[in-house]
Amino acid sequence: MTGVISSTSGLEPGSFRDPDSRIFTASGRVLRLLSERGLADWRALTASGLLDELPVIGTREVEADVPEALHGGVAAVLEHDVIPFVSYPYEWTFAMLRDAALLQLQLLRRGIEKGLILKDSTPYNVQFRGAEPVFIDVGSFEQLREGEPWAGYRQFCMLFLYPLLLQAWKDVPFQPWLRGSLEGISPHDARALLSARDLLRRGAMSHVVLHNRLESRHEDEDADMKRELRKAGFKKELILANIRGLERLIARLRWEPDRSTWSEYGPHTTYTADDAERKARFVADAVAEERPNLVWDIGANEGRHSRIAAEHAEYVVAMDADSLVVDRLYRALRDEGESRILPLTVNIVDPPPALGWRGLERRPLLDRGRPDLTLALALIHHVSIAGNVPVAEFLDWLHGATRSLVIEFVSPEDPMARRLLARKRPGNHPDYRADWFEQCLNERFDVVRSEPLSREGTARTLYLARPKS
Repeated sequence: MTGVISSTSGLEPGSFRDPDSRIFTASGRVLRLLSERGLADWRALTASGLLDELPVIGTREVEADVPEALHGGVAAVLEHDVIPFVSYPYEWTFAMLRDAALLQLQLLRRGIEKGLILKDSTPYNVQFRGAEPVFIDVGSFEQLREGEPWAGYRQFCMLFLYPLLLQAWKDVPFQPWLRGSLEGISPHDARALLSARDLLRRGAMSHVVLHNRLESRHEDEDADMKRELRKAGFKKELILANIRGLERLIARLRWEPDRSTWSEYGPHTTYTADDAERKARFVADAVAEERPNLVWDIGANEGRHSRIAAEHAEYVVAMDADSLVVDRLYRALRDEGESRILPLTVNIVDPPPALGWRGLERRPLLDRGRPDLTLALALIHHVSIAGNVPVAEFLDWLHGATRSLVIEFVSPEDPMARRLLARKRPGNHPDYRADWFEQCLNERFDVVRSEPLSREGTARTLYLARPKS
């Protein structure tokens, strides 16, 4: 290190739990501070060859001015490659969490074979570069101590296994559970959620029933349990057998319902082929003109316009509230090896909030990177009619959120808008009118151009706009 600075304002609020490793950000760089013990574990990891064999974030030792944020001092500084947009497990789909779980188990198994183990087993140690899961917490690796159990097993079950079982076996989405508790689903709760028939399934007895029974019996005896395991000669072969069993169990899990609310929207829209093509050209021209680094596609559905945006933008976050739609998009992108489009399950009317200690561990969407361009296509009627958000308030939020905007207004005469309005009392949405929308838009944005899509010019209109200062 070239020196030390006292400010800790760049310390990552979600990385305080490990006394040997702390994340610090400065000038767009992501740095990891290591203690003497953390440095020894890092050197063992680099010597193992794992970093060259598996999808782990690019990392190197550097000289940098950093704060003394570790007790005992900072022994070394690492620099990580930057993830374009940070996401959290409660925004992932089933297939994303499943792939992250299998990556975690692969790293754990390969690490043990080389004399290393992971201190913890949380999905927050995984990020996605597009549709590629990447392990980011190199500080989680430590040297294996013979006779000790896998300390992260309980955490793996609570944050990976039980959420996946809940969705695969019960068709209950795990996202609200993980958003509701950063600790995940406890063995007790998992046991209560599963039926007698579920408990006969492979893996349920050992990982749910027995786990809950043992935890209840030894709730206040963790230290005694560890001592007993050492006396009993707990070997790494037992950990490896458990890991392989979990890999087989998770690899077999499937969640593939036939349909959801919006899973058939793409193939059965009310657009003519000509209108769909004109809409695609409008988006392509707007992205080429605005030259964005980061694009948000809100209400991305099957991802057609996300793919168009990715041809010119550096990175696209494709969001949709329908988890099945996003899951299908993720699997398609994963199979293509696409690293520029990140699909997330996000309901923009109820977006992910700040969570964790002091509300800083997990950040809201806008705090993780404001978009240069936002696509809000075939969205406003869902936000304003189904979500009851006033048109003016939605445009207020967009004004403060993005550098430029492509928005599509779906008039009340449109078949989809009529369907949504038919579910409400007459007069419930007096602000949902084309003239009011345009007035609100022009008060907040400079409209660069607009284009009607329907032949009559009344059903849907596209706008490219930039916020007024």
